[in-house]
Amino acid sequence: MNKSISGFSRLSKSEKINWIVDTYFSHNENAKNIIKQYWNTNEKLQKLHDEFIENTITNYYLPLGVAPNFLINGKVHTIPMAIEESSVVAAASKAAKFWFDRGGFKAEVISTIKIGQVHFNYHGNKEALHRFFNQVKPQLLEATKHITKNMQKRGGGILDIELRDKTADIDGYFQLHATFETLDAMGANFINSCLEEFAKTFKEQALTHPDFNDEEKHIEIIMSILSNYVPECLVRAEVSCPIEELTENNDINPDEFANKFVQAVNIAEVEPYRAVTHNKGVMNGIDAVVLATGNDFRAVEAGVHAYASKDGQYKSLTHAKIEQGQFTFWIEIPLALGTVGGLTSLHPLVKLSLELLHKPSAKELMQIVAVAGLAQNFAALRSLTTTGIQEGHMKMHLMNILNQFEATENEKKQLIKHFKNHTVTHSAVVEAIEKIRS
Repeated sequence: MNKSISGFSRLSKSEKINWIVDTYFSHNENAKNIIKQYWNTNEKLQKLHDEFIENTITNYYLPLGVAPNFLINGKVHTIPMAIEESSVVAAASKAAKFWFDRGGFKAEVISTIKIGQVHFNYHGNKEALHRFFNQVKPQLLEATKHITKNMQKRGGGILDIELRDKTADIDGYFQLHATFETLDAMGANFINSCLEEFAKTFKEQALTHPDFNDEEKHIEIIMSILSNYVPECLVRAEVSCPIEELTENNDINPDEFANKFVQAVNIAEVEPYRAVTHNKGVMNGIDAVVLATGNDFRAVEAGVHAYASKDGQYKSLTHAKIEQGQFTFWIEIPLALGTVGGLTSLHPLVKLSLELLHKPSAKELMQIVAVAGLAQNFAALRSLTTTGIQEGHMKMHLMNILNQFEATENEKKQLIKHFKNHTVTHSAVVEAIEKIRS
């Protein structure tokens, strides 16, 4: 089918589904049934979900699990995690319990500054542009007062605006680089509204500026947009204990384990191929909590990975050391999160997740999310440097394989019992299923 469709967005939900089924599934009623079986029977709730995005045809479910026993700064948390990958919630829970008995996680927010930029072209006298900026800066702030009034009452707002010369990179390219404090809101709409007001005022005032000639007066605004790179919106989380307390397994030498663990982290700091997989494990924990709390995990991912590359090479997000018999493992990452606005007040499960976390402020949520990432990474590295990653992961993946083969409840019971003492691989599970069925 190579023809486009006009007016698709104006079709009703049923008409959209009919068109999709007729066009792509050869009028297959089974496709329509699959789409409809994920609708919520509560019409009001379904309508709410339909209006989150455009052209909604159904809901796409992810499991929402919880990881208990997280002791963070002396307070116990059960952390909600929305994720489809086997073993992530189990690994986080195991790491939480391990560190619960060793003083728990310590976390602190280092800074909460967010950034937005107005990108523009100017071809003229740079000194004249700088003089103009210094004169117009108070007017830029004044022009946004109707936007910032409520944020300022709560203690946030615009922190500063700078003129940045980027002509060494692109001819004529300059920025208005602005910093913001958005408190418990992620702040994307607030920041973008301020930036667009900056751009409008900046361009209007340039037209009447006496230091500009006729060509210089016509500043070309390219775009005004917040940045998801927030290297000054930082949170740190760490765990620490004496080396002798680092393992619960008598078969594992704690000194040997500690040294292998630190070496594994060091490898991820110098080897990008390892660092990417290492950090993916960190993000298993982070994304799951970000998604469960209605935040933008794509923005978080982009900003975190940029931060991992800030020194010119992609590196580990976590760090480990041994000093005077003490093992310390920590993470320092940028996280721009919100606990008000967006889906936080709309999605019932998001509201429930935030209540489960004791209704955290944005700073508290930053700490919880960083801890989830650190715990996930600890669990992964502990497996990698001891038993290997597959033993635990494949046992958690067993149920997915059984479901793929539509195992009955009786078959599942037999196979789960069997694989308690046997290595789980896809081929081994297939062989065991065939044996039972034969």
